[in-house]
Amino acid sequence: MTRQEAELILQKTFGLSEFYDEQWQTIDKILQGKRILLIEKTGFGKSLCFQFPAIVFSGMTVIFSPLIALMRDQVKKLQSLGITAKCINSEQSQKENAQTIADAKQGKIKILYIAPERQEDSRWIEAIRKMNLSMVVVDEAHCISVWGHDFRPAFKRIINLVKLLPKGLPVFAATATATKRVEKDIATQIGEDIMVIRGNLMRDNFRLFVIKVRSESEKMIWLGKNIEKMPGSGILYTGTRIGTEFYFKWFEHLKISSIAYNAGLDSDMRIAIENGFMDNKWKCIVSTNALGMGIDKPNIRFVIHTQIPQSPVHYYQEIGRAGRNGEISYVILFYNPDEDKKLPTALIESSRPSIKKYEIVINAIKLDMFGFHELSTQINLKQTELRTILADLMEQGIVRETMYDGQKKYEYIFNTQPLDTLAFEELHTVKLKELDSMIEYAETTTSRMQFLCDYLGDISDHSFTNCDNTGQKKLKVIITPEWIEKLKDFEDNFFPVLEVKTNKSNLVDGVAASYYGLSNVGSTIHQSKYGNGGDFPDFLLKMTLRAFRKKLGNEHFDIILYVPPTAARNLVKNFAEKIAMNLQIPLSHKLVKIRSTQKQKIFKSVFSKKENIKNAFNYLTPDEIAGKNILLIDDIFDSGATIKEIGKLLTKMGAKKITPLVIARTIGGNVV
Repeated sequence: MTRQEAELILQKTFGLSEFYDEQWQTIDKILQGKRILLIEKTGFGKSLCFQFPAIVFSGMTVIFSPLIALMRDQVKKLQSLGITAKCINSEQSQKENAQTIADAKQGKIKILYIAPERQEDSRWIEAIRKMNLSMVVVDEAHCISVWGHDFRPAFKRIINLVKLLPKGLPVFAATATATKRVEKDIATQIGEDIMVIRGNLMRDNFRLFVIKVRSESEKMIWLGKNIEKMPGSGILYTGTRIGTEFYFKWFEHLKISSIAYNAGLDSDMRIAIENGFMDNKWKCIVSTNALGMGIDKPNIRFVIHTQIPQSPVHYYQEIGRAGRNGEISYVILFYNPDEDKKLPTALIESSRPSIKKYEIVINAIKLDMFGFHELSTQINLKQTELRTILADLMEQGIVRETMYDGQKKYEYIFNTQPLDTLAFEELHTVKLKELDSMIEYAETTTSRMQFLCDYLGDISDHSFTNCDNTGQKKLKVIITPEWIEKLKDFEDNFFPVLEVKTNKSNLVDGVAASYYGLSNVGSTIHQSKYGNGGDFPDFLLKMTLRAFRKKLGNEHFDIILYVPPTAARNLVKNFAEKIAMNLQIPLSHKLVKIRSTQKQKIFKSVFSKKENIKNAFNYLTPDEIAGKNILLIDDIFDSGATIKEIGKLLTKMGAKKITPLVIARTIGGNVV
């Protein structure tokens, strides 16, 4: 097919007049049956490079994508063009996914999007053998590589499929962000004779700034004063889910139009926010990095980070969502040299578990076969850690999946090779160096765009004048008494919600006086609990009473209970007595532990936390609480497992409503 012939089809089907030269170069090679790795900046039009060949080929194209939002968006657009496209993912019902697989086997689908994790489903593995495949596409291909910034073990399974494909069946891998090392790794995995096409990564329409700050308060003040002055709409990225709530509430306090977004929201809410974002409903979305890659919004005019990402690759990926229509767009990074390295360092440390944890998993599976949840409870590991370990052990041929009594189990392969740890250690070192490079970016006095291009292997010769080191005005935080007062007013009225409501009990969502890690609240609690600091001081009592009166003051409570301590300390008991005295609500001491437990903070997985406190409590005279509204006091709220366990107990005893009230909620480690 000539370019002229292809562009006639392009105009008829997609309504576009012509290809970019690089697009046609890529498409031409795919039509010849080649294997291609395309590295191009966000907004280049990588999707067209596989969608066009897909409609020309006689069979079906399968696209592996980690982004459900992207699947939804692209399927919707393709269907509007009259192209039969569908997707398979976790947000759809089993019935919908099964019907899509059936349609694919019958040749009724031209383009099929699927999440890589679905390859673990035996039904999919069996079905794909019966599909008429014309091309396999790996979107966000950096996820294949352990050296990539967003490695996902499930992507490795795509390579197993690729190796089975007949010679001459095209494979297309695409990413906007790949260092030379990642490029080499992807190319090696996809196979010999792969052609790498690397485009120009520079973005002339960016205006890049770094604002040095000394506290979270300075970030909040600058945003409060300036975000409404930014053009159009944009994204404010925070490091954690809690951060999305915190900044959203700050904007709400200032009557700035915004909404919070993270992976903890249900799918209906995420879709509603994504649609509202596309329609410019808010000035900005306050989000973790869960938002962005799957959203094809060309007119994002600013991207601001409140926290440095783990690497320049992460950063380029996220800021690449701005200005895809070519308009001037502002890219701002807040940087606190004293504090901002802590979160990304913790994320790097937790992204690849320690060798000791690998050995714990191996030793457990040597003794018996376990399902995932059984194993997580048995060895006290976070689910994310355990998934990574199991993927690595299967990759090295030390553990395998097997079906036993109708359940998927993990089985140790005896007489196998020992665990190879060198790659893990090297990866850990590389990740820490990448973080150092991100700090270099924040502190550089030369061109920021040139720094990113050099880091990502773009060797194009270009002179940049688009950052605060090369001609743009420096941005600084200017603190005034007016804004100090606004901040104090916000802090005095911002109380985190405790989301504990379930259909298994009469628990309702409660409230905390503060976050554990955002002020001196955490250090004060720690001193009282572990540093012989005595009872919780009066300022914590006043904060907690203020939270109660602000959020729960109009509700009626019959009785106050408190969570019994793990150790023989009366801190929470004494605190509850003061709360009861101030609120003039009767206090009961009859909620007790009936067996010993360990401190919840030592447990890593939610399963282990639940097991630790399961059936550990009792109320001595149940008749006293039947039909009553109960205020339940504790000091710190983390996973909520203890509160939920007590809520189930009190519900069984007839309590009408149980509402938790605590001093502080932990910030936690949820980052998407």
